[in-house]
Amino acid sequence: MKIYTLNVGQGQFVVVVSNSEAIIVDTSVPLSPKNPIINVKSALADILKGKNLVGLMITGFDADHFNEVGVKIALNKYRPDWIMYPKYFKDSKNASSAFAAIKEFEKGNEFAKYSISLSDNNKRHYSDLSKDFSFEVFSPHKEDMDSSNNCSLVCKIKEKSSGATYLVTGDTENNRWDSITKIFGASIKSDVLDAPHHGSKNGITSDAINLIKPDTVLISAGVDHSYGHPDSEAVKVFNSVTKKVYSTNYSKEGQSILTEISKTGAGLVVDSKVYVPSEAATVGLAAAVAAARGTNTPPSAKVGFGD
Repeated sequence: MKIYTLNVGQGQFVVVVSNSEAIIVDTSVPLSPKNPIINVKSALADILKGKNLVGLMITGFDADHFNEVGVKIALNKYRPDWIMYPKYFKDSKNASSAFAAIKEFEKGNEFAKYSISLSDNNKRHYSDLSKDFSFEVFSPHKEDMDSSNNCSLVCKIKEKSSGATYLVTGDTENNRWDSITKIFGASIKSDVLDAPHHGSKNGITSDAINLIKPDTVLISAGVDHSYGHPDSEAVKVFNSVTKKVYSTNYSKEGQSILTEISKTGAGLVVDSKVYVPSEAATVGLAAAVAAARGTNTPPSAKVGFGD
C-alpha cells in the first residue's frame, strides 16, 4: 500500500494506491493559496498512471476536505465507480457546488453513492467496492453528530493482499473519539493514522491513540496557517506511541509525503519520504489557480522532509 499525502495547504487530498487500484480521500484544491502547494493534476497523472481509480472517500463537507475543483479533477479525468461520504446536511455554497459537480457527472456515468450513518445503516464492512481494498466504518453516528466535525467519516482502509491498514479520520473531535473507543475498542488499530482535524489538540485522545497504535502519523496542515496546526499537545499524544509523525507543513514550502507499507518476512514495514511528482512539484499563487483550471503548468521546487 502506498499513501500519498499531498501538500494542498490547510486542507487534505490523499491518494491510496495498491497493485492495480486507487482511492482518493478528500478533494481540497484551494484556488487562492497563500503558500506554494503541489500541482494536484500533475501529481495525479504521476500517481495514477496505470491504476484504476475506483472510488472517492469524502470525510466531511468543509472546503478543506471537499471542494468543486478537486471533485471535478477526480471525476472528469479518472471516472471512479463510487463515492462514499457521511450522511449529514451542510448548507454552504462550497458543499452545494461540489455536489452539483457530482450530480452533473452522474448524468452520463454509472456511479454509486454511499451515504454513511451507522445509526441508519448498521453495515460497517464493505469488501465488494474494490478488488484491492476493503473498508471498515466507525463513524459517524447520529448520537454524536453534534457538530460538522463529529459528522466526519472515520474509516479503516485495508489492502487485501498485505493486510496493511490506513485509518481515515476527517475532523473527528475528542468527544466522538470517546464513543468510538468505547464501542469499537482495539478494532480501530491501524498501521498508519490520518491525523484527525489536521493535528488539532481537540482531535485525538490518549485512549484513542493507544488503541490505534499507529506506526506512522500523517498530518495534513498548511504552512503558517492561523490555526497553528499541528498543535504541540496533539503531537505529544502522537509521540506517546510513535516518533514517526510527519506533516505537510514541515518546511516553508511545505511537503508532500509518500508512505509505503510493505509486507516482509518479519511483518509489515512502514517507510515515509518526500514525494515529488515527475513533473511540476509545486505551484505559486497565480499558477495554482490556473493549474486547477487546467490552463498552466507550474515550475518545480525543492522540498524537505522533517525528522
